[in-house]
Amino acid sequence: MPKEILIDSGPQEKRAAVLNNGRLEEFYIERPQDKTIVGNIYKGKIEAALPSLGAAFVDIGLLKKGFLYLSEIEDSFEVSEVKDKRPQEVKKGQEVLVQVVKESFGTKGPRLSCEIGIPGRYLVLMPSDKRVGVSRRIEDDEEKRRLKSILLELKLPNDVGFIVRTAACGKSKQELLRDANFLLKLWGRIKKTIQGKKAPSLIYEEYDLTFRVIRDSFTDDVSKLIVNSKEEYYRIQRFMNTFLRYLTNKVELYRGDDLFEDKDVEKQISRVFEKKIYLKSKAYLVIEPTEGLVVIDVNSGGFKKRLEQEETAFKVNCEAALEAAHQLRLRDLGGIIVIDFIDMYKEQHRREVLNVLKKSLSNDRAKYDILGISKFGVVEMTRERIHNTVQALSFQDCPYCHGKGRVKSTVTMSILVVKELKKFIKGKALRAINLTLNPAVIDEILKDKGNLSFLERRLRLKINLISNPSAHIEDIKIS
Repeated sequence: MPKEILIDSGPQEKRAAVLNNGRLEEFYIERPQDKTIVGNIYKGKIEAALPSLGAAFVDIGLLKKGFLYLSEIEDSFEVSEVKDKRPQEVKKGQEVLVQVVKESFGTKGPRLSCEIGIPGRYLVLMPSDKRVGVSRRIEDDEEKRRLKSILLELKLPNDVGFIVRTAACGKSKQELLRDANFLLKLWGRIKKTIQGKKAPSLIYEEYDLTFRVIRDSFTDDVSKLIVNSKEEYYRIQRFMNTFLRYLTNKVELYRGDDLFEDKDVEKQISRVFEKKIYLKSKAYLVIEPTEGLVVIDVNSGGFKKRLEQEETAFKVNCEAALEAAHQLRLRDLGGIIVIDFIDMYKEQHRREVLNVLKKSLSNDRAKYDILGISKFGVVEMTRERIHNTVQALSFQDCPYCHGKGRVKSTVTMSILVVKELKKFIKGKALRAINLTLNPAVIDEILKDKGNLSFLERRLRLKINLISNPSAHIEDIKIS
């Protein structure tokens, strides 16, 4: 089955899936209330400059102030029409042109940058950088030289820079020129908007989910893009006729009942949220994300092949490296990532597992850095986290355990009840007491009625157990 893009567009949310031979490779969700601001360009105002941190907080018109490194301001595109080359001290109230490079996470505001980048299909225009470069993801040296020479031949304006994206591989001079001209026109409109608006204000809004997926994932190896909404279908057609006319015949309108169900995508999406991921060999990964760290543990599980321990570990680890890279991309996990592979004693095996991981990550659009693999089989790496993860958009902390993931056992609670009773009656003259608990805790207490009778005699009062099915298992109400 060839590569396909599916877009499920509804009034409450929009979902996009990229399938490769029927396997879910990329998955994105966008909802009106959670629409991403990454890529948006704002005319901001310095709210506070903190030289000790080398950073500033910038008001861009949102609830949370953006975070900006002071070093970026010096080389940025000037908001004013006249560019003053003298070094200036960053002051409160100063206007800056910034782009959002990371979403807000928790209490942190969005991460901003003065290094503006406007992506097209094959190129990225850099207003504050006059250099011409080629993406490091393009590994073929000959292709790198070809693309760079084409860009130099185009004789583009020398007051802006361009970076060639990986999607440009194999593209002609005419295709790159068309993309460059589009970006230059767009930048011209943005400059006019900058001069006409006061800070803080939105200057340029990044594409929505549908157009981002088309721009970034609708490559020549995609056989078709299928969308389930007639309105969205015509919107895509207009967009394609303007920028990607040669791909319009690959866009199809789905007329069935449930696009994702028919394509067997819903089952795969449900596994995105699972903690344990099983491999074909019956080994499995355990993925534990925290706010700033992701731990992936490799377990041999039910791997039954009759191999010696070293060979078993090596084969499982190679399969796990492929799946770990796939899950990082599919779940869009970022920050510091630690992958704990099964111990291998041979240095050659450790190197090969690391190479499998690196090769599997080579098509990842997010920036990453791998430190290496230790003699214990532990890989430390970082991966750029730009958007809120699909899991963060789809789930909230459990109101029962409050995000801990665990609650006290009934045995623990039955012990705590006695301690709380003693505290409550200390210094009081009581004949009876009402104890309201979750039914499961009461069942645990009543497993040995002798203990309850002993407690009543010791405390010299009558204990009335009141069952409340709606009570939290950790709730103890004494009256």
